[in-house]
Amino acid sequence: MNKARIAIIGAGLSGLYAAYLLEKQGIDYVLLESRDRVGGRIHSVAADGQSVIDIKSTSNRFDLGPSWFWPGYQPQLGQLVEELGLEYFAQFEDGDMVIERSPNTAPICMQGYVSSPTSMRLVGGMAALTEVLYQRLDSDRVLTGHKVCQLRKTEMAIELEVELNATADYQSPNEKTTWQVSRVLLALPPRLVEQNIEFTPALPDELARQWHSTATWMAPHAKYFAIYDTPFWREQGLSGSANSDVGPLTEIHDASTAHGHAALFGFFGVAPEVRQSVSTEELKFHCREQLVRLFGTQAKTPVADFFKDWSQDEFTATSLDVQSGGQHPHPPETKATTGVWQDNLIGIGSEWSRQFPGYVAGAVEAASLEVQALLEQIR
Repeated sequence: MNKARIAIIGAGLSGLYAAYLLEKQGIDYVLLESRDRVGGRIHSVAADGQSVIDIKSTSNRFDLGPSWFWPGYQPQLGQLVEELGLEYFAQFEDGDMVIERSPNTAPICMQGYVSSPTSMRLVGGMAALTEVLYQRLDSDRVLTGHKVCQLRKTEMAIELEVELNATADYQSPNEKTTWQVSRVLLALPPRLVEQNIEFTPALPDELARQWHSTATWMAPHAKYFAIYDTPFWREQGLSGSANSDVGPLTEIHDASTAHGHAALFGFFGVAPEVRQSVSTEELKFHCREQLVRLFGTQAKTPVADFFKDWSQDEFTATSLDVQSGGQHPHPPETKATTGVWQDNLIGIGSEWSRQFPGYVAGAVEAASLEVQALLEQIR
């Protein structure tokens, strides 16, 4: 049986930041991640749609997950970005925006608006943040392809039953391992925890109900990206922003990188169950046709295009999330206040944040508050 003092389940931003804080204090931990990569819902890809592990190899990446942060409004995240030496730049918003109100009327241009506070993006994509954190950890403590399926509370410890992902070369299908720890930090959406992990004994009923009813941010959403050699819309006096009542994309923005390809991206307004009934190529075709309506014929032939449907990501969405409207969640309780799970099982994912639930900044806030409280208990 493997042993560690603390287990962190989930290597998204909250899990990586928790590990970063624990490592700086010399606290023993293991970080277990179901996916074959770190980052969770933060996922940045190159112009060919492929992930890039070495952040120094390219700054020309696009965010399939969250893109923006607001350092003036979210100072803790802003300070972390500065501490890690990451570069960032303002979202391009200069020029007119395009409005598409009806399939029977041509789109119109109107004066655009500038976000206040200004939306910022990281050079190298939001994954630059999670990858720098990962590089500062002991890689032997970070285990990808490790899916926690059961937590058992014994008299002296918590035992984690872990399924190993057969995609790793050294693993065979259905292989399992066990970890024994004193505390568990849950760096996952609450609903995924409640649905995908078996607890022995069971969680308190009210806590389980709260976690089950907490929507997972981004789970119903999908993004489409069209990559171009130049931002031709800027030459037309357009910001790249558009709103459409026609679709399939309802909200579109300039997604050009700071020093590389130009790009447009949009959020789908089509419901997840409808998206899943249509092929990827057909969805892309309709998106390209919409961009032509909005920005002209140059939009018809991107050098690359791709999309990410988070509702079909097994490590993000449940059937309940697919049916939700995609609003930011109301944070549930982070821990049990009575019973065997009291104070040794703690939620630290973004949805547990009191100030920024579901946001990137929420992952940092929730992880830092609970790790600080945990360190005080340990001391």
